[in-house]
Amino acid sequence: MKRFIIAFLVIVALVMIFVPDISAQCPMCKMTVETNLKEGGSAGRGINRGILYLLAMPYICVGTIYYIWKKNNKQGHDDNEITQ
Repeated sequence: MKRFIIAFLVIVALVMIFVPDISAQCPMCKMTVETNLKEGGSAGRGINRGILYLLAMPYICVGTIYYIWKKNNKQGHDDNEITQ
């Protein structure tokens, strides 16, 4: 198990080192948002909320799956203890 964890961490580190710098937004989107904000618009806040939404969804999904798994796993252990 330790070998797997070490190999995984080494692979993640190598990927992070060799990934080129990328922009978070395409130039057209960035230019549109900057222009909109300079004119007093609120498009930048909408894009930031969208980014936070996209960031939160995987954590919510994984958390929900973990909760369901843990709840079902706990019920299975309780049944085994009663029958023994």
